[in-house]
Amino acid sequence: MKHILALTALLLAPLAMLHAADLVLVAPGFAPAPIVVFKDAPPRTRDAAVTLADYIEKTGGARPQIVDGEPQPVPERAIWVGYQPALKTLFPKLDFDFKQPEEILVAANENHLVIAGRDRWDPRHLTVPSREGRPVPKQQEYGTANAVYTFLHDKLGVRWLWPGELGVDLNRRDTIRFAPFERRYHPPIRARGGVFHFSSQINTRGYGRAHEWARLQRLQLDSLEMEGGHAFSDWWERYHKTHPDIFALQPDGTRSGFPNPRTAKLCMSNPKVWELWLKDVAEQLAKDPTRTVFNASPNDGWMSGHCVCKNCSAWDHPDSEPRLFHWKKHQEERPALSDRDVTFANKLGELIKAKYPGKDYHVLMLSYGHSRPAPVKARPADNVIMSVVANFFGRTGLVDRGSTRGDTYRQQFQAWAKIVPAMLWRPNTGSPAGWQQGLPDLHVTQTIKDLKDVAAANCIGIFIDSVWEHWATQGPQYYVMAQLVWDPAQDGTAILNDYYRRGFGPAADAVRAYFEMWEQARMAYVAERGEAGVFDFPRLYTAERFRAAEAHLQRATAAVAAASERYRQRVEFVRAGLTFTQHVIENATLMRRYWLKKDEAIGAQVRKNWEAMERLCAAHPYAINWGPCRPGTPRMLGLHPDHPNPKVNRQRLKDLDLN
Repeated sequence: MKHILALTALLLAPLAMLHAADLVLVAPGFAPAPIVVFKDAPPRTRDAAVTLADYIEKTGGARPQIVDGEPQPVPERAIWVGYQPALKTLFPKLDFDFKQPEEILVAANENHLVIAGRDRWDPRHLTVPSREGRPVPKQQEYGTANAVYTFLHDKLGVRWLWPGELGVDLNRRDTIRFAPFERRYHPPIRARGGVFHFSSQINTRGYGRAHEWARLQRLQLDSLEMEGGHAFSDWWERYHKTHPDIFALQPDGTRSGFPNPRTAKLCMSNPKVWELWLKDVAEQLAKDPTRTVFNASPNDGWMSGHCVCKNCSAWDHPDSEPRLFHWKKHQEERPALSDRDVTFANKLGELIKAKYPGKDYHVLMLSYGHSRPAPVKARPADNVIMSVVANFFGRTGLVDRGSTRGDTYRQQFQAWAKIVPAMLWRPNTGSPAGWQQGLPDLHVTQTIKDLKDVAAANCIGIFIDSVWEHWATQGPQYYVMAQLVWDPAQDGTAILNDYYRRGFGPAADAVRAYFEMWEQARMAYVAERGEAGVFDFPRLYTAERFRAAEAHLQRATAAVAAASERYRQRVEFVRAGLTFTQHVIENATLMRRYWLKKDEAIGAQVRKNWEAMERLCAAHPYAINWGPCRPGTPRMLGLHPDHPNPKVNRQRLKDLDLN
């Protein structure tokens, strides 16, 4: 018996030695610390606990047991997911009163780890219907889930460089241990789901293929659900027969819905509009009682059809920037609509506050088109969120084409930032150098600055229209965006250093040189030429630059020849993006000639290229998002013999000088 006790003491000695200073989660020969999830945890929190167990097993080789509810007796060592009463005794000096939205806490002492955050949910409404009609788990705040993903990234060293298994990088070791620490944080950007909105919005799919990645990057589970679009696109169909007077008065005396049903403007000063909007709010709440933000943004077609009635016009400020407006067979300069739109939003804000007292409901209003300049006198109420469509994402000094003063989008953004209580940055991306077509249209350095500036301007949300998910050509930028949107205080250069080192190991320098070459060339090209069409792209993507790109990737391939297979596969993943880019540029060059003079030999070569592109995308999932880039999509019109672009005429192609 003495020998058995001595052997047991000997086996326990290493663990006891580790316990003397550190918390040990996994160690050879010992059961891993269990994961204790608080009782009746909502689905997203429970899912996060399973993900935590998965990655502890992948990293340390042993899978923790998951325990639902506080066990009795309390384990000697444990990982506590979410707040539980026992934590007050186990961590007597920690404050578990989460005062900030989405606040997270990750802390360890010598025996226990707590991963918790501010969680808010309605047990009666734990799922909501998605746009496709499927049920989606939902909370109002997901502090604990995001705390888990933060622990995995910051302390366990997991990296999700891009979606899919190839993009996961682990810091494997046989012992997982931590010195005592405390990390408390709350994200200033609370509406993050619109950053990669095809994947990071919880209730939609579209072209998105990176839903898990977006969740792990702490983008998807946010606490403000804000859309970037227009609010009244179906109102003409719904109301033009029963309530014709709610639509904009035209200069000819009609309320015709000009320019078309989906872009018909409203008579904002008409109380019936306010009444019907509140009716829509009630219907939205009946479907999803967890909603807190309600869109009131005017329809698109920003130059056309706005109301000229006496009451609406009185909301305009005479000192606003003059803007050119269009109606049927008529145009004239009138003051910008910013004061009008803010006044309308404030009226709705006043009404919704009166109808739903004590509720933290907000009105969302676009600053777009003729309401891009900041208002002269009107100021958004405290429950109005301005969605500022300032298109400086990826652009350099771009001027608002509707401005008669030559104001840039950045100037307009800065003017709004001085007067708003809360703001959503909602840029359109365009495609200056192939952003939409899957080419290396990179502006990483500018994006780091932009995101930091936006966060400093009290932006509580970001919606980018659109990020198309081309990871082999734009991956470094996507990764930096995800990291900075969660925590804008991070060092962008340090994020990039980590991305290349973790992603490509001995090939890090060569792969970085490859992407930075494209970024530098792209920035110079856009500064000189601004927005360009696909037939202009061969000016940027030249044979000389392709040779330089190939040289960088050859150097990368040589660097990983004796390294792990994972690094070799990742270099090939990046090469797939280069090959795709070469095919697109060859097609652009050939199809310019084809549309000037149809030649079936050219058509056959282009079709062959498209077949190769499709095979490439199938062989390298996530490299290029084939859905939006396949032939016939709006982004690729003109690059296939069967899909001409009606907006490009022969004279434009003939005049194009690519030398």
